[in-house]
Parts: sequence; C-alpha cells; structure tokens
Amino acid sequence: MSMKIATWNVERLKHKSKLAQIHENIEKINADILVLTETDSRINTGNYKYRIDSSFQLKRENYPNYYLPTENRITILTNYEVIKQHETYDKDTTLCVELKTPKGNLIVYGTIIGIYGNRNHNFKVDLDKQLKDFDKLSKENSLCIIGDYNISFKDNYYYTKEGRNKLENSFTQNNITLHTREKLACIDHIAISTLFTQGVKTEAKEWNEDKKLSDHKGIYVNFAD
Repeated sequence: MSMKIATWNVERLKHKSKLAQIHENIEKINADILVLTETDSRINTGNYKYRIDSSFQLKRENYPNYYLPTENRITILTNYEVIKQHETYDKDTTLCVELKTPKGNLIVYGTIIGIYGNRNHNFKVDLDKQLKDFDKLSKENSLCIIGDYNISFKDNYYYTKEGRNKLENSFTQNNITLHTREKLACIDHIAISTLFTQGVKTEAKEWNEDKKLSDHKGIYVNFAD
C-alpha cells in the first residue's frame, strides 16, 4: 500500500495571477496528506474531503499589517478520516490533527517555525515551544512534523547551527526520521515517527523547482510497501 505526503509554502499567494497553475500543481501532486503553509482561502482544494485551517482572525490581530483577511498560516488537506484535533502551543502558527490511515493513526503537525525567518528572536521562541509539542505528541501516537522549518539540513543554504542541532536532537530522542534531509536548498520538510514507516520504501521529490509559483519548492514523500 502506498501513501503520499506533501507540503508547499505558497508564499501568501503573491503569484495570484498564476492561481490556475497553482491549482494544477496541487491536483497533479494528488497527495493523501497535503499541508499548505503561508496559504490563502482563495486556493481551491475541492478534491479533498477534509480541510482544516489554522486561525485567520487571531494572527491578523497579532500582526495587523502583515496578513490579509484571506490568509492563514497552515492548512491541512486529506481524505483520511480526522479523528481529532490536538492542542498546540500556538493555534495561529501550528495546526495538529490525528488521522485514521491504512497504516494506523497518524498525528499530523503542520508548522512554520518562526515568522520572520530563522535569525529573528521569534524563531528561537517558536522552535523551543514546538519542540515541547513534539516531545508530548510523539508519546501519544505516530507523529508527522511537516511544513516550513526555515532550516536546511543537507547544505548551508539557510540554517542556524543551533536550530538545526535542536531539531536533529529532538528527532533522535523521539525516534523520528527526517525523510527530506538529502534535498539541497530545502527548508520545507517531512519528518515521521520511524515506526510508522518501518519496512517501507521512501522517495522524496520536489516541484516548483524554478520557484515561479512561490519562493518555495514544494516537496512530497512517497511511501510504498
């Protein structure tokens, strides 16, 4: 049995003139679980049975000159049954749902770490609080941490040593595998509890590599028995 999990930062729909192409890419990827970050309600995601959005209103109150009324930080799309939504430290910048999949229940933690990149103080605060979420949630069920980490792992494209080390230590301690580690110039990632993907073949691929539809490449991981 195969499964495809994907994520894409759509850059707050700054390329809205190419919205039809963005829709085409989302449909073409045809992921079982898709996490959109820096996203917008104008993106049509009608192929999915379940759509769960992070808060629109609260983030605009916190950053009144930054977000438009149609924008939100995280949207999770899936056809798998949503069992429940888990609480996170910040409902604006993270979103966490538990799904019933053919491989068993999977907690999907959609995230963007930091608001203004990885050099801002907000990144450090955000990361430390999310790491506590990871510790807690990984003890409850299999966990998938997916979205914009603002950290590359394979190269020095965009990272902080402290941020990278903290994430890697967390993954080791919680028995989580980073399936997108080997991608170059990659700051959007998919990490999953090792037990959940034990015995399956994985393949990570990217799209929007020319970054014409967003300043981020999209990335997905195929899991096949």
